[in-house]
Parts: sequence; structure tokens; C-alpha cells
Amino acid sequence: MIRTFSFIAISGLLAVLSFTAQAQQEYADLRAKITDSIGLSVDSIKPSPVPGLLQAMTNRGLFYISEDGTYLLHGKVFNLDKGLQNETEEALSVVRLQGLERFSDSVIEFKAQNEKYEVTVFTDTTCGYCRKLHSQIDSYNAKGITVRYLAFPRGGVSSDGFKSLVSVWCAENPQQAMTDAKAGQDISNKSCKNQVSAHYNFGQQVGVQGTPAIILGNGNMIPGYQPPAELIKILDDINS
Repeated sequence: MIRTFSFIAISGLLAVLSFTAQAQQEYADLRAKITDSIGLSVDSIKPSPVPGLLQAMTNRGLFYISEDGTYLLHGKVFNLDKGLQNETEEALSVVRLQGLERFSDSVIEFKAQNEKYEVTVFTDTTCGYCRKLHSQIDSYNAKGITVRYLAFPRGGVSSDGFKSLVSVWCAENPQQAMTDAKAGQDISNKSCKNQVSAHYNFGQQVGVQGTPAIILGNGNMIPGYQPPAELIKILDDINS
């Protein structure tokens, strides 16, 4: 009886391993097809909540692809049985949190003395609403909101905004350089080893289309400026 059970268990394990290996090979073919067809770099492919569709995390966001590799979709998937839960946003939230952990050592932080919440903001020194948000940084901090900045040069990595952000991140005092740059003051051009390009690429991957873009502690993202009073209400609501 024991031998029979062991044989069944081993057979089951081998079947699972065989299926996994086969799936990985199919996924490798799908990764290559996506890259060859539209030039996207694919980080991962895994099953999606929708039967018959796989979700592909690429350098330009989350896509869905049919299991046979014929159809590619880009859009949001909502779950009607879960109150219109945004399944695409749920998947992206996980990726955002993983990215925030990866970039934790390269943020520019304005820490609240009595911290209740922490948000991460994709920012650009040339963005009007980014400047407005930063002009109220003391108000955010006073409400217990720590603000951590990641760089997102809206014009891309060859823009003046990119050069400005590099200078901020390479300054001796990045916090002061951020404040000066967003106040419209000239700051010295600086260069150093930095992750501004990596921040920008990460932002594109997780759905940032403009600045400011605010990532909350649960990985959800709010596009656009939020006044201190509104942001603290949002944070209180999702944490209540």
C-alpha cells in the first residue's frame, strides 16, 4: 500500500514538473513572439484572471495575450463578480511594490516627523503640478505624510527635464536641490552614477503617463496632483 501511494505521489509530481516545463517553453515562445512582433521586452508571463488569457508584464506595461499567441490586448480587466474590481490595477500594484523596494535607496525623501503614511511620487522638476505639490511639502509632512520622490522626466531621457533631475539626484543636498529646482531657481549641473533612467523606465512599466503620479502604500496609483487635505482623506479611507 505504501509503495502504491509513493508511486502515485511520484507520478503526480513528475506530471506537474512536466506540465510546468511545457508551460515555460510555451511562455518562452510567446515572449519571443511579443518581442519580435512589437519590440517589447517581456519580464514575465503568467496566467491571468481571465480563462484563455495570459498576462505579460513588459517594459511598457501589462498586456494580455491569448494562450495560442494569436491575440494581444492592452487595456483594463474588471471583475464583475467582485464589484468591478480592476484586475489589471491589482496586478500592477504588486509590480509597483516590488519596484519601490528595489529603488528604496535612490528616492529623495521628505519625511514627516510624526509619520502616519508614506507615499512615493513620480516627479519632474519642469512639471507645474509637481511644483505645486512640492510647494506644500510642509503641509503633507504636517499631516503625517512622508513623501518619497522618484524621477520621471516627461520628455524622456534626452530632455532638459532629464538633465535637471540628474542634477538634483547628484547634488550634495538632493532635498534642497529639489526644492530649488521646483522653485524655478537655477541649479548647478551635476553628474554622477544615478538611477534616473531606471526610475523613468520603471514608471513607464507600471502605468505612469504624466506627473505627478502618486503610489500609495498598497501599490495603487493616483494620477495627478492631490492637495494635502484630499490625500490624507484618501489614505485614511484605504487604511480604515
